[in-house]
Amino acid sequence: MTEAEFQRLAAQGFNRVPLLAETFADLETPLSLYLKLANRSNTYLLESVVGGERFGRYSFIGLAAPIRLQAVGSLVTVMHGDVIAEKSRAADPLAFVREFLSRYRVAELPGLPRFCGGLVGYFSYDTVRWIEPRLAGGWLKPDALGCPDMLLLVSEELAVIDNLSGKLYLVVYADPTKPRAWYDAQARLRELLGALRLPL
Repeated sequence: MTEAEFQRLAAQGFNRVPLLAETFADLETPLSLYLKLANRSNTYLLESVVGGERFGRYSFIGLAAPIRLQAVGSLVTVMHGDVIAEKSRAADPLAFVREFLSRYRVAELPGLPRFCGGLVGYFSYDTVRWIEPRLAGGWLKPDALGCPDMLLLVSEELAVIDNLSGKLYLVVYADPTKPRAWYDAQARLRELLGALRLPL
């Protein structure tokens, strides 16, 4: 994407624009790519499987996500790294997630799978009480592990492996409101391409 195309999308009101680098996965596997690009906290590797027996077309590797949402009971926290950026009591934490998502207006890149970033994480079994009010009573046992009821990463840098074509797409979302956003995203893509050449 050229800088002019990026600016056109920004002018249309998108506050997240994906920039893309395409290469071949060659001899890399999803796991080796994960170890090279994302082997740290707040990352993920998603493999698609068809019918429980065949690998699906795409594998997704989420690189370190600086922003995450978590909820414990009705207390919802938005973290930027280790800093609390936002904290509130939400009668409906799922409504908070919907409101949080509405803050983003994301341009789409043609030719990529429908999933190419966004919120990735989990909702614990106990979150059923947010959907079914009759279950909000005192039936919950204390959580000995201290896990959040919900933990979602804002995935804005990822690697998408097309297992059919053998191609690897590196995707970095840029915020057009930041100065030098296009240049910084291009530099980040070059940095990721360089990391692919490093040994494990």
